[in-house]
Amino acid sequence: MTEDAATGDAAITLLIVDDHPVVRDGLRGMFESAPGFRVLGEASNGVEALSLAAGLDPDVILMDLRMPGGGGVDAIRALTRTGARAKVLVLTTYDTDSDTLPAIEAGATGYLLKDAPREELFTAVRAAAQGRTVLSPAVASRLVSAVRTPRAPGNEPLSAREREVLALVAKGTSNREIARELFISEATVKTHLTHLYAKLGVKDRAAAVAVAYDRGILGEA
Repeated sequence: MTEDAATGDAAITLLIVDDHPVVRDGLRGMFESAPGFRVLGEASNGVEALSLAAGLDPDVILMDLRMPGGGGVDAIRALTRTGARAKVLVLTTYDTDSDTLPAIEAGATGYLLKDAPREELFTAVRAAAQGRTVLSPAVASRLVSAVRTPRAPGNEPLSAREREVLALVAKGTSNREIARELFISEATVKTHLTHLYAKLGVKDRAAAVAVAYDRGILGEA
């Protein structure tokens, strides 16, 4: 984060990725008119986004999905593979399973639709910058429906340690940080994740968090 010129507080830095110039202009204007944000650059496709992200090192990347010259999902996969610091918040008009699931599985921190209210978008960017999973209600509902396994492996209760790991995952904590926090090895963290994925009937971190909130597992005492 950088310092906000108006308030002196830390500003969340952004990279806007969308193939429509009007959309990019609108998002830039929206964020630059609000305190606490700073737009570092814009990209018109996923390939350009990767190049700019490497040089600008933004806190959050607002990523469209379907773009000529390089789609968002491939860009998210590349960012995840290279260990980029930026959190990716998908901002798109598409909420079908064929769009939602690949983006989340690729490593997106959140997924919002472009009709989200201004304040909801601001809140989502702040949450994404902190590493918290952000899903619009429509997308969360689709994701939970897609990953839920009726009555079968998804109903086994989590152990106390698995709950601890899941709670840290929900905060955006990496495997290495979880290992340090719980005084266990990264290999043990991965084992706990494998077990809790199986118990929840999911395949990735974001889906685990979504299902855990849906079932009331997260937030319980």
